[in-house]
Amino acid sequence: MFNQRERESLEVRMREVEEENQALRKQLSLAQTRVHRHRNHSKSYSTEEGTGDNEVVHALAWNGSECGKRPTVEKCETIHIAIVCAGYNASRDVVTLVKSVLFHRRNPLHFHFITDAIAKQILGYLFETWMVPAVTVNFYDADELKPEVSWIPNKHYSGIYGLMKLVLTKTLPASLERVIVLDTDITFATDIAELWAVLHKFKGQQVLGLVENQSDWYLGNLWKNHRPWPALSRGYNTGVILLLLDKLRKMKWEQMWRLTAERELMNMLSTSLADQDIFNAVIKQNPFLVYQLPCFWNVQLSDHTRSEQCYKDVSDLKVIHWNSPKKLRVKNKHVEFFRNLYLTFLEYDGNLLRRELFGCPSEVDKNSQNVSVEEVLRN
Repeated sequence: MFNQRERESLEVRMREVEEENQALRKQLSLAQTRVHRHRNHSKSYSTEEGTGDNEVVHALAWNGSECGKRPTVEKCETIHIAIVCAGYNASRDVVTLVKSVLFHRRNPLHFHFITDAIAKQILGYLFETWMVPAVTVNFYDADELKPEVSWIPNKHYSGIYGLMKLVLTKTLPASLERVIVLDTDITFATDIAELWAVLHKFKGQQVLGLVENQSDWYLGNLWKNHRPWPALSRGYNTGVILLLLDKLRKMKWEQMWRLTAERELMNMLSTSLADQDIFNAVIKQNPFLVYQLPCFWNVQLSDHTRSEQCYKDVSDLKVIHWNSPKKLRVKNKHVEFFRNLYLTFLEYDGNLLRRELFGCPSEVDKNSQNVSVEEVLRN
């Protein structure tokens, strides 16, 4: 139990936090109004002027769906998002990602989390606490998936969990036709519905939406005796993936990637970049599978990155990917802006995301096999 002094201190701190949150909301609202009035002059804004909190708020407001053209997605269409998340560190990162997605969204969302017990408990508690309307959450046990990928030696720091995106066609509900797959170290700066709308542009046998890798890794010239897995030119980064699950299943995706991995492992012995190596090896043999996304959908801040060629202005940014082991300490021309964007959502109060989507029914999406957060916590 708290003593009198501790209670008083806690009450003071709670009032301070609430005041900070109210100030942030007011600042964001003012920024959105200001940008909406002057959007025709948006290109005059320059990243060279500075990258503090005001610039972050300005970019958030400009990229919000309030100010731009609405994506071609039905008003109440549910957007499905799959994320592999295991452990305390990944849980911390994914919470920041989720807040950035919820901040900009205008559609119902259905999150599919592949988690271990730790992440399941953390995320379940957060979603129960936030009580965000028009959000459905499903959890899938990562431990049950380990035998599917444990036979693949992997040197990447993500470990065995870094291979689990390969088995999403088996893991997610058979009725689910399409999904956006995200790494945990992603920050959104726009409405995710814009990305969901790109799925309608796929043609023929295109089933994977990916951004080109923004480093020279797959060119094999980073250092002497560097031997990457096979890839088309620079290859593709799997931090952001659009998947047409129904078509992938018909193509026997499971058999396709397994045969490819078995063949390449005879020479490569292990993966260096987890699932990304195997995705690229499959694409090397089947380039028709890929719809190449514009690079602003996955601005990669890895070492040796070419990401600065992806944008001219911070208003062009849509997704930031901290895909370096250094994370926030990575070197980049605009790293201060990126860091402030990340920290804005890291410190943002999830309770402020509790806003209704007017005009959308509250019934469960047809693809949902919904498990309530209360049930998750009981288990």
